Amino acid sequence: MLFAFSVAPTTTDDAGASMSAAVAEAIRVVRESGLPHETTAMFTTIEGEWDEVMPVVKAATDAVLAVSPRVSLVLKADLRPGRNGELRGKVERVERRLAGGEGVR
Repeated sequence: MLFAFSVAPTTTDDAGASMSAAVAEAIRVVRESGLPHETTAMFTTIEGEWDEVMPVVKAATDAVLAVSPRVSLVLKADLRPGRNGELRGKVERVERRLAGGEGVR
């Protein structure tokens, strides 16, 4: 299962309104989890089961709460039990179709 989330402070002391320091702490939590993940400009996607991923999302949120009194969390999930390797697999199937090949499931 894939879980995409974005967590960020709603306020910052940075004069330029940068949230990167707080977000970096959240990403550190994700990386230390050992779960497959990918971070993009807007979301971090983690692959795993509910019981593996939800504590990581909570800990990442807590890391941002440690530096901001209010935090925004957006969570989206692709729940497809029994599938593994979908972090890359979904993208690879689309790329094959774009290249003129057939996608699988």
